[in-house]
Amino acid sequence: MSYFKVLGLEREPFSTSPDPEFFYLSKEHETALTNTIIELRLKRGLSVILGDVGTGKTTLSRKLIRELKQRNDVIFSIMLDPSVENEFFFLTWLAKNFEIPISNSETVLELRDSLEKFLFQKGVNENMTIVLVIDEAQKLSESSLETLRVLLNYETNEYKLLQLVLLGQLEFYSKIANMPNFLDRVSFKYTLNPLAFEEVREMINFRIRQAGYTANTPLFLDEAIAEIYDYSRGYLRKTMMISHKALKALILNNKLSVDRLMVREIISTEVKHGWANNS
Repeated sequence: MSYFKVLGLEREPFSTSPDPEFFYLSKEHETALTNTIIELRLKRGLSVILGDVGTGKTTLSRKLIRELKQRNDVIFSIMLDPSVENEFFFLTWLAKNFEIPISNSETVLELRDSLEKFLFQKGVNENMTIVLVIDEAQKLSESSLETLRVLLNYETNEYKLLQLVLLGQLEFYSKIANMPNFLDRVSFKYTLNPLAFEEVREMINFRIRQAGYTANTPLFLDEAIAEIYDYSRGYLRKTMMISHKALKALILNNKLSVDRLMVREIISTEVKHGWANNS
């Protein structure tokens, strides 16, 4: 039997995989998501969402993709690792993922031409919204950013033909800040910050409920959540890693609820073994 079933759960509550079912919509995530969807509906082109490691950018992107799947007038693709060698490979990736027919011998100019024709055909003649979501945008090269800038130039008198959503770590800003022609095209920009204490508590309880927990006994006492927050400073990934370990400790200690001492012992072990900054 899986450990979480011993606790009365149906699923793993603190997986670090970006499952939209377990996406806790904090105020900042809701702001970023709602504004991005509005930008896409208005076809304003470029949205940029920044955030430190572990602030929930990838999960937010999966939530956005789930929203897009519900619309019949949207064609979308998501690029998880944009660190490609050069413009040719970048354009080839775009063409293949938007299912644009290309031959193996096409040049960069021909690939650009194929993408332009695709955007006009789908975006104008068929009135579709074409969306490209790129995670880990800080890995985009200047060459790839320049390619995206050119694609953003394709537009009608009323709207952009390509809707681009870039999610990247904070250092991505310094990269695009040196490209004023690209930065000028950002229609919506937002920076995700770590969660506040109340949000951490709500997020932990939300995930436990999503995992199927229905008992009245709390799995985490407030004092334990306070200890988790002090350690994680509201960073989602770190919060979930410690919470996961706390549930395992709960079983090993044969207790009903995670308390402050239990969390402290976990953190002490992390620090002792030098894992404190990698949780």
